[in-house]
Amino acid sequence: MSIMTTASVPLPGSASAPAWARRAAHAIALCAVPSGLWRIAMASGVHVGYSDQVLRDVFDIPGRGIAYVVGLSVLAELAALLPLLLVSNRWRPLHPRILAPPAWTASGILVLVALWQLAVAFTVESRTYLSSGAAQTVWGLTFAPLFAIPALMTAVTWSYARRHRALGSGKAPATTLTSATPVPPFPGATSVADD
Repeated sequence: MSIMTTASVPLPGSASAPAWARRAAHAIALCAVPSGLWRIAMASGVHVGYSDQVLRDVFDIPGRGIAYVVGLSVLAELAALLPLLLVSNRWRPLHPRILAPPAWTASGILVLVALWQLAVAFTVESRTYLSSGAAQTVWGLTFAPLFAIPALMTAVTWSYARRHRALGSGKAPATTLTSATPVPPFPGATSVADD
C-alpha cells in the first residue's frame, strides 16, 4: 500500500521563492502592459482622446515624441520585468546583499511615484488635454494597474529579503515536500514496495 505523506523539511542552501511571490513578480510585468499599449497606440496615430494640436504641441507627435513615447513604454516594461530576478532560482546576477538595497529603494520610489501620479491624475490641468467621456475612461483603465505595482514590488522585495536573511543566519526557510515513499498501513507491517 502506498500512501502520500507531506512533511515540512528545510532544504539546506535553498532559497526558493514562495508561489505567491512568483505570482506577484509576474503580475508586476503584466500591470505595465496596458499603459504601454496605450502609449504605443498614441504614438502610432490611434485616437486615444488627445486632439491633433495637443499631440503636436505637448507630445511632439508626429516627430521626436514618437521615439520618446515608444521608448518610455519599452523602458517601463523592462523595469517591470526586473522583479523576476528577485524570485528566480535559475539566474542570480548579483549577490543578495547587493540586490536587496536597490530593490527596497525601488519599492520606496514606486510608492512615492504612485502617490505623486494620483495627485497629478486628479488635478484639473492634467484632465484638460483628454477629451471627456470614453477617452478618459479608457485612459483610467489602462493606467489603473500601475497603482498595484508599488504594493506588489514591496511584497516581492520583502519575500526576497526574508528568504536571504534566513539563509544568512544559517536557517533555511521550511519548504513543504511531498514524498511518494510507501508507508506501511500500521506499525510493524511492510509496504508492498518492500516485498
